[in-house]
Amino acid sequence: MEDNIEIEICETNRGNEQIIINKKHKFNFSFQRKDKSKIYRCTEYKTLNKCKSLIILNDKKEVLKYEGLHNHLEKEIDVSISVAKHKIKEEIKKNSIPMDIKPKHTFNAVSQEMGLICPEYSTIRSQIIRNINKQFPPNIKSFDDIPIESKYYKTKRNENFMINKNTDLIIFQSPFQAYIFSNYHKHIFADGTFYAAPKFSYRLFTTRTYVGEFNMFYTTSISILKNKKQSTYETQFKEIKKKIQINFGKNKKNILRYHEVKNNNDYNVNNWNYYENIEHLTNNASKSYNSYLSNIFPNKPLFYKLIYILKEEENLSYNDY
Repeated sequence: MEDNIEIEICETNRGNEQIIINKKHKFNFSFQRKDKSKIYRCTEYKTLNKCKSLIILNDKKEVLKYEGLHNHLEKEIDVSISVAKHKIKEEIKKNSIPMDIKPKHTFNAVSQEMGLICPEYSTIRSQIIRNINKQFPPNIKSFDDIPIESKYYKTKRNENFMINKNTDLIIFQSPFQAYIFSNYHKHIFADGTFYAAPKFSYRLFTTRTYVGEFNMFYTTSISILKNKKQSTYETQFKEIKKKIQINFGKNKKNILRYHEVKNNNDYNVNNWNYYENIEHLTNNASKSYNSYLSNIFPNKPLFYKLIYILKEEENLSYNDY
């Protein structure tokens, strides 16, 4: 048996135990003996090479036997990829909020530890993303599955982000967004998008307001709607205004009810909140934001991934204000 055998515990893409020897060869778990020792065979054992090299470890991961007569070239690059994947996976597991994980930052930290033998980021990026996605909570598949309480319903500043949830909609609005909505209410814009809405929902509906002193638009609420019933929209705006009335009692607001304007030709255009501002005669401010969200998600987003992005956007607006 060789002296100075360097052993590193790793795992395969499927999560099975793997042993790295001297940063040059990989051994996959084969079977466990009655004395609880484990036999690992070279990864080339089941290939055309039929390499018969193996290593036997006891339950303390101490080497009992090592046959290192490989009949193939060393695989340092392949080994480095496996080690990097494993180290990154372990780092990902340490983070309780998977959405906060930055793949490139995690890779950089691991690559500095590994040194020159670390593979290129592009070669393992997809595996990193898969490992991050595995840390997400179970995907929401229906409105009934949406929880009333969740650690994901907190902003970066640990404030409540979800203000209302019933069988037909869920509304997100931070205290900062409620403040903007209450104090800059002259021009309110609203619109919905189907593309950025989770699969189980009908559409994502946003309200935005124009802050003239900064010449900026700010998102003031985001709702996930289950259907297009008139009552759903009415409940949505009722709850948004109720929240504002609680926080800012002196300011009761009217909001552009886009669904009423769209479905009622007799609706008085003077009730549109942006009527007096000739620069904003359409709801393109909301449409452009919805298009922006749609571009972020090439496919309909997972519920928790969507919430994460909305919170990130809210925090950017808060810091920008």
